[in-house]
Amino acid sequence: MPTLNSWVTCPKPNPQASIRLFCFPYAGGSSLIFRTWSELLAPFIEVCAIELPGRGIQMKQAPFNRLEPLVKAIAPALLSYLDKPFAFFGHSMGGLVSFELARLLRNEYRINPAHLFISGRRAPQIPDTKPPIHDLPEQAFKEELQRLNGTPSSVLDNPELMQLLLPMLRADFAVNETYIYFHEQPLDCPITVFGGLQDTEVSHDNLLAWLEHTKASFSVQMFHGDHFFINSAQPLLLKTLAESLKAPTCK
Repeated sequence: MPTLNSWVTCPKPNPQASIRLFCFPYAGGSSLIFRTWSELLAPFIEVCAIELPGRGIQMKQAPFNRLEPLVKAIAPALLSYLDKPFAFFGHSMGGLVSFELARLLRNEYRINPAHLFISGRRAPQIPDTKPPIHDLPEQAFKEELQRLNGTPSSVLDNPELMQLLLPMLRADFAVNETYIYFHEQPLDCPITVFGGLQDTEVSHDNLLAWLEHTKASFSVQMFHGDHFFINSAQPLLLKTLAESLKAPTCK
């Protein structure tokens, strides 16, 4: 039985589930992104969302602005949940976090996920060609957030709320923008990559490049929508995810 901790929230605990799906949010996101997934996915899947510092029940904790210490902090918090098969799903920044966490669990604990789902994130070996935004002046930073379409206008237009959220948002973008990739052996688990057909941030070739990170099966699934297709195409995305978890390699 997993011990309670502030890093993991399971909206609908399901001891009978045969696999746990850990979900990692995009930059600026929280565990609330995944609050309805338990009701929409098959009953053999238990959804456990990761709550990063600086939001939700970890609001009072300082957010991480570098990937390596973030992943090293998450790993021990997850160990008590890894008593049954598990998979990772991460969107955008969450995809990068889940990938490096999978590598750390393999290297330090000899534990591997049954499946890795990467959503809306270019392969880690592909450098970012766009200038960083995490240290932009406030107005320019907010304009970039608006362009990316991931932060609701009601939030961007609320000065008090934005002052509360800005440190967390800047830290999350710094996690992405300061990341340095180091080559390691491919993972043993299957990798499924999801992308948005209208996503101007991540190209299809960027997604295909994840192939080199697995020794097992690999597939790319594209959905209608921009970078946040996980919202606009959610029913089809979750259907595809559940079908992938039924595969024999995940039992």
